[in-house]
Amino acid sequence: MSETDTVVEARRQMEICNACRYCEGYCAVFPAMAMRREFTGADLTHLANLCHGCKGCYHACQYAPPHAFGINIPQTFATLRAESYAEYAWPAGMGGLFERNGTLVTAVAVLAPVLALLLTMALADPATLYTAQSGVGAFFRVVPYWLIITLAGGSFGFALLAMGQGARRYWRGTAQKPITSPAPVAEAAFDILTLRNLGGGGHGCNDVDDSFSATKRWLHQAMFGGFMLCFAATTTGAIFHHFLGWKSPHAFLSLPVQLGFWGGIGMLIGTTGLLWLKTVTDPVPVAKKLLGGEYAMLGLLWLIAASGLLLLGLRHTGAMGVLLALHLGLVIGFFLVMPYSKMVHGIYRGLALLRHAQEKRAA
Repeated sequence: MSETDTVVEARRQMEICNACRYCEGYCAVFPAMAMRREFTGADLTHLANLCHGCKGCYHACQYAPPHAFGINIPQTFATLRAESYAEYAWPAGMGGLFERNGTLVTAVAVLAPVLALLLTMALADPATLYTAQSGVGAFFRVVPYWLIITLAGGSFGFALLAMGQGARRYWRGTAQKPITSPAPVAEAAFDILTLRNLGGGGHGCNDVDDSFSATKRWLHQAMFGGFMLCFAATTTGAIFHHFLGWKSPHAFLSLPVQLGFWGGIGMLIGTTGLLWLKTVTDPVPVAKKLLGGEYAMLGLLWLIAASGLLLLGLRHTGAMGVLLALHLGLVIGFFLVMPYSKMVHGIYRGLALLRHAQEKRAA
């Protein structure tokens, strides 16, 4: 990790925290901090990605602003995380996209659906595009199946490749030992799926002020769970199509539709709640320059969920063709920006939790 001003500031704050250790029982950051006497750039990047932004340490800290020490771990680590995303992005030159992430995500969220709609209008017969479609293969009469697979599959494949390469570079840059046992993997997976570290010191996050709440944790669970249900819906639909010969649109009570419906509801609840939290939380422990990208990504996820549910409700009407093109465009746009947005925090945070599990066992 490059020796940036943020790395220098994070080291100063960690050295003070390591001498104090009042927050040693909070989340995973401070036990990991206590294992160290010195802090390299790689160590600080690891600690920053362990941080879940619960803000408990900020509200508990006697050295937080306006104290002269100015300890503000949530803000400093959020900035350092963003720098690590850019540092390990693949291809390497794409890391600069994190600098204006809000503009990038917003532009893609606007342009991708427009281009998808224009492409659909160019390829589809107007008599098909603007009239109600029903029965087997109704969606593919509007947007050909080969085009959906080419655009959505290609963009998703690129996202997986870019994020996988970024994860490899991050692990090589921050981890000290190879994985030799399944136990740390199981422990890290448990922490990831339960979001245990969003419990701060055990009472919850300081979502708005110094009072404790589990709201942020449950909203993250709703958004993450909804996202995974939607992914399961797409996977199930592909199995139905290729292996069972059952082509969409499927009945409302079918497995793919039910997974997608409840997944969309979860994503709407999670993104709406997290957007609200960002507007009412204490702004001091927040990295303000990152807010644009975070708002844009949450807004894009909200639009994907809302357009998917709207498409489900109106799929047997004349509005289906336009809604299908817009929803497909939003999904493709999301895949394209995913490796260069805050969505990569899930990958790096998971790897940080894995390294922490390894270190605990070694200690």
